[in-house]
Amino acid sequence: MPETVTLPFWLALILFALAFWAILARLLTPSIRWMLSRHAERTLEDFNEKLRIQIRPFKLAQRRTLVDRLMFDDEVLRATDERASEIGKTRKLVLQEVEEYANEIVPAFNAYIYFRVGYWLSRNISRSMYRVRLGSSDVGGLSNIDKRATVVFVMNHRSNMDYILMGHLAAEESTLSYAVGEWARIWPLEHLIRAMGAYFVRRKSRNDLYRTVLRRYIQMATAEGSTQAVFPEGRLTRDGLLQAPKLGLFDYMLRDFKPDSDRDVVFVPVAVNYDRVLEDRTLLLNLDPDAKAKRGFGALATALGFVTRQSWLMLRQQWHRFGYACVNFGTPVSLRKYVEETGVDFRGLPKEVRFEHVGTFANLLMKEIGDLVPVLPVALVSTVVLQQPDRALSELELKADVQALMDSLQMRGANLYLPRSDREYSIEVGIRMLVLRRVLHQREGLYVLNLAEIPLVRYYANSIAHLMLQPDSP
Repeated sequence: MPETVTLPFWLALILFALAFWAILARLLTPSIRWMLSRHAERTLEDFNEKLRIQIRPFKLAQRRTLVDRLMFDDEVLRATDERASEIGKTRKLVLQEVEEYANEIVPAFNAYIYFRVGYWLSRNISRSMYRVRLGSSDVGGLSNIDKRATVVFVMNHRSNMDYILMGHLAAEESTLSYAVGEWARIWPLEHLIRAMGAYFVRRKSRNDLYRTVLRRYIQMATAEGSTQAVFPEGRLTRDGLLQAPKLGLFDYMLRDFKPDSDRDVVFVPVAVNYDRVLEDRTLLLNLDPDAKAKRGFGALATALGFVTRQSWLMLRQQWHRFGYACVNFGTPVSLRKYVEETGVDFRGLPKEVRFEHVGTFANLLMKEIGDLVPVLPVALVSTVVLQQPDRALSELELKADVQALMDSLQMRGANLYLPRSDREYSIEVGIRMLVLRRVLHQREGLYVLNLAEIPLVRYYANSIAHLMLQPDSP
């Protein structure tokens, strides 16, 4: 006989919610997924027509497909067998380790997130914090890059803002795929970075199997024409100077290059500089062996304190953007042309010899980057006040000394960025930035350097120190 069953209201509510969710999952979710997918396809079509370097099929492939392709690559399988034999495990167990590496490395590029979310964020964040400027660009060289070539943007690394700034300024050229350190593997940043096409790298890993998986992914991406952006220095500069290039990623790209059959690989030198690097004081702590780096809640408290101070300045209408951020794009360097001119074939060379030639090529690119570094107002004023840190300078004396430095750098062929094309205004910008940060004090009409801030001043002077060593142009 039918009987009436009485349920508590809360249980009936839960059952109703589960039933409603099941209906959504069955009926609406596929439709929503199709609509989002179609919207992403239209976004991709719209932007791909405008890009100078179009997005390659490799970047648009299903992530699972790329993971499987990487896992069952011949070289990866050989490394898997060697690892299994070395540690006494079955191939199946070691393949699980390979799958973990592949899932960690392979990005999940999403055109909608890249163009509609990522580009919007990068543009608005960079412009809200800096006066962003494109200083110089070899437009002709960029326009003449072979349409089939793999393009690799190679740039110096001064700030984590580099990712954002470059993503904004290179948006008309192509989508960029970065190698990102493990610091960014936190939720939800990790998923956003993957959707932007970046891949994660364990920079300090000495695991041969992991290095093989990483190498094969980079080689696949390069062979398939995926546009990339790399930081040869490997990490943020701690003292402001340009660092010697790390050779790992370069070696991956060069070691199997076949100039007669592979698509060309074109390296575009890019140089960036800032009037203020957000992490400058934190980076300087790495130079002090007695200083304890803040981690966890300490780092979070520092970041929150910085945001609070800037917000307070905004409320009082005393906030200024952090000066100028400038990027220069140099003349593309064709790997095929380099191999033809030097006669160096990287294939089959012993490791020591190969790395010697890879180092020569990497140093060539670093030289190009160094020559391109924008000379900004804060770097100019910092260089001058550091020459005689105990000296009090009148405004006239300080401006005269910076003017002389400008003349000297221009004779050396340096790329000076002068806001409003006005030398005097540029100097005033540099002075104002250092005064606002209490690096320079103004007393009785004289400018006096805060001696406690000498490391910070040196950090900014170092950004152009290499240009001071170059001979005058004829």
